[in-house]
Amino acid sequence: MITGYHALTAHAVAEAAGILHDDALIVTGDELAALSEAERAARIRRAAIFARISPEQKFLIVDGLRNAGAIVAMTGDGVNDAPALRRADIGVSMGRGGTDVAREASDLVLLDDNFATIVAAVREGRRIYDNIRKFVRFVMAGNAGEIWTIFLAPFLGLPIPLTPIQILWVNFVTDGLPGLALAGEPAEPHVMRRPPRPRNESIFAHGVWQHIVWAGLLIGGVSLYACDWALAHDEHAQTMTFTVLTFAQLTHVMAIRSERESLFAIGVASNRLLLLAVAVSVALHLLLIYVPALQAVFGTEALSAPAFAVACGLAALVFVGVEIEKWAIRHGWLYRVRGGATA
Repeated sequence: MITGYHALTAHAVAEAAGILHDDALIVTGDELAALSEAERAARIRRAAIFARISPEQKFLIVDGLRNAGAIVAMTGDGVNDAPALRRADIGVSMGRGGTDVAREASDLVLLDDNFATIVAAVREGRRIYDNIRKFVRFVMAGNAGEIWTIFLAPFLGLPIPLTPIQILWVNFVTDGLPGLALAGEPAEPHVMRRPPRPRNESIFAHGVWQHIVWAGLLIGGVSLYACDWALAHDEHAQTMTFTVLTFAQLTHVMAIRSERESLFAIGVASNRLLLLAVAVSVALHLLLIYVPALQAVFGTEALSAPAFAVACGLAALVFVGVEIEKWAIRHGWLYRVRGGATA
């Protein structure tokens, strides 16, 4: 807390706000001015409350915290807060009671002047970022599976596993509908208990790139096995591969709805939009392989009941694989995942 009020007033407000603990350090502006640059930097990192602070010192405090590696959000409503608001990573000003200068200097304006809105905004921002990571996992792992399927088939003595129009269908429909629905995924449990992520953290951190690699290989592996199985059992190899690749990506998107929690823990129907997108994708795929007019367009043939059961079973292996990964994460046997303990 940074304020221009007296230290005793600041102490009372901090105590009422619940940010005053036993070893909390209260620093006044006069004390801060008497310190050397190195001492001031150390005191800024340790202090919880700053009282009798001038506008120039507000800027120095924010600058010192940023130089120490902290992610700084600054709230203010007056003209004297503008330099600190501009210097902070996120400047937050009041929309009703704040000055025009403060609003112009800030990144976020609270139209209702309610600090609780900041909490809601942070929660929503973290949810959106998590869903972007899930989308990256889904699309890149699925595309990697397609690449492995097409690339490795000739080396394994298999025919061309997919036609160009089938690849386009997978990319535009099978990937597109569930990918869009991931935007509506609810926030992860305990999302507000996380510390801020480092400024330079990659979106592929905390296991994302590892997941893309192994999940892509698994999707490609089950698709190639489906092609080989179809050839051995007199089924249409391209249709079998097409079906397994499509269903594998749909089971994959359901499994990655949480980075560490099981699908059954968060609830299968907790994102009804995604559930609808998966159901529509399955229904459309069934039309492609069982409606004669669409068979002629997409180069598919009707699969027998045993072949369709095998395709579903192979696709389910991807779901099982991701659930095993998350189980290992929860037990601390794999990489660290955001929002949880060591994982």
